[in-house]
Amino acid sequence: MHSSDIVCEANAVEGRNAIDQANKEISTRFDFKGSDSRIELKDKELTAFADDDFKLEQVRDVMVSKFAKRGVDVRFLDHGDVQKVGGDKVKQVITVRQGVPTDQAKRIVKLIKDNKLKVQGSIQGEEVRVTGAKRDDLQSAIALIKKEITELPLEFKNFRD
Repeated sequence: MHSSDIVCEANAVEGRNAIDQANKEISTRFDFKGSDSRIELKDKELTAFADDDFKLEQVRDVMVSKFAKRGVDVRFLDHGDVQKVGGDKVKQVITVRQGVPTDQAKRIVKLIKDNKLKVQGSIQGEEVRVTGAKRDDLQSAIALIKKEITELPLEFKNFRD
């Protein structure tokens, strides 16, 4: 039996480097001079701080450009609501997605079954394992999933013969 795992996980090292580069650019840019704009990283959660909504948008733009330059997909970022901190200052919590959400995993398994492919999909915690007798069937299932599921940055790992 051939198998492959479908996962959704960001490169933590590149993400941390992107945050460091974004903070460095924010600290040196003229339009942020004298402001308390920054991005903090705790585990899988980013917090963007700024003096007002406009600067918060600029902080997010800098962060997204640094993520793109480092090759980290920005679809991993789940932006929360903007919160007032005090005075005019605002913050926004941005979570980094890890693992395939349950509803998306069920959608992947249903997609495999509906297309009557000769492979089986099973949910294994935060990943989906696809198994099949032939390598070609497994590769066609992977191609179908890549084509249909575009809102998540999926990776296909552990391809086994």
